[in-house]
Amino acid sequence: MSAIRVRSLTKSYGGQLAVNDLDLDVEAGSLYGFLGPNGAGKTTTIRMVLGLVFPSSGEVELLGEPLRQGAAALERFGALIEEPGFWPYLSGKRNLECYARAGGSADDRRARLARIDEVLEIAGLEHAGKKRVKAYSQGMRQRLGIALAILGDPEVLVLDEPTNGLDPQGMRSVRTLLRTLADGGTTVFVSSHLLSEVDLMCDRVGVLAHGRLVAQGTPAELRSKSERVTIEVNDVAGARRLLGEISGLHPVGTPNLEAAHGPGAGRLSVRTSDGLGAGAINRALVAGGIEVSALIPEHDSLEDVFMELVQGEDEAL
Repeated sequence: MSAIRVRSLTKSYGGQLAVNDLDLDVEAGSLYGFLGPNGAGKTTTIRMVLGLVFPSSGEVELLGEPLRQGAAALERFGALIEEPGFWPYLSGKRNLECYARAGGSADDRRARLARIDEVLEIAGLEHAGKKRVKAYSQGMRQRLGIALAILGDPEVLVLDEPTNGLDPQGMRSVRTLLRTLADGGTTVFVSSHLLSEVDLMCDRVGVLAHGRLVAQGTPAELRSKSERVTIEVNDVAGARRLLGEISGLHPVGTPNLEAAHGPGAGRLSVRTSDGLGAGAINRALVAGGIEVSALIPEHDSLEDVFMELVQGEDEAL
C-alpha cells in the first residue's frame, strides 16, 4: 500500500507553476527522499499533501484514503515543516508537555503525555529533557522537533529539510534517528537538497526540478541508469568522432590531449546508456582503426545523476 500517493498534482501562484502535474508514490514502511534544489517545489508539495495548501488540480491519497479537509488519515501523520518552533525559556520536556496538551480528545492528550519520555529517548535527548531549549544546539532542536512530530505515534512522518543548517555530527545524528524510525515500521518522507544525506539513508528517491518529478527509484537504480567511461587512445579526435555516431554513447567534457604519447593521443570521456559497456566501446574503436590503451569505467555518484537531471530540465525549459 502507498502511504502517500499523488496524481497530476499541480499548484500555481499567479500563473507561476510551483508544482507541475506531479505523480508520486511513497510505499508504506519506506524511507523516501524527496530531492531537489531550493525552489523546486518540495515544500509546496508537502503542504498540499498535509492539507495546508489547496492544489490547483490533482489528487492526494493518504494511506489509501482520498485527502479531504479534516481527513481522518491525517491523524495518523506526524510532520515537521521547516524550523520547529519552541519556547526557548522552557525545557525540552516542558515544551513537549505544552504541545501534548494543546488539542485533541482527552484520550489523545493522555496518550501524548505518556509518550514524552519515550520520544525524548528515541530522539537521543533523554539526558537533555530538563535543559532549557535556548541552550540546545541546532541539531538538538531539530531532534526535539522530530520528537514532537512522533509524539502522537504516527504511521507516517513527513519532514521538510530536517538536516538543514546542521554540522556533520548533527546530520549524522538525525540520519541515524530517521533510519531507526523507518526500520521500526514508520513511513518516513523527508525532503532535502543534500544529496549525500539522501544517498546514505533513503530506500527510494524522487528528484524534483521546476515542480516536475524527473526521476524516481532507489539510489542504486538512479546511479545505474548510465555510467562514464574514460578512454585512452592514440587519436582523440578520431575516437570522439566515431563514438559520437554510436547511439547510446555521449562524449562529455573536453578531451585531454597528451603530447608525450604522440600527436593526437590523449583521453576522452563518454557517458553510456542503452546497456552499452566498456567492451562495446573497445570493439567499436578497434574496428574503426583506433588504438585503445585503457578503458576506465567510472560509476556516477547520486550527485552526478542529480546534476544531470536538473540541468537537463533547465535546458528543456
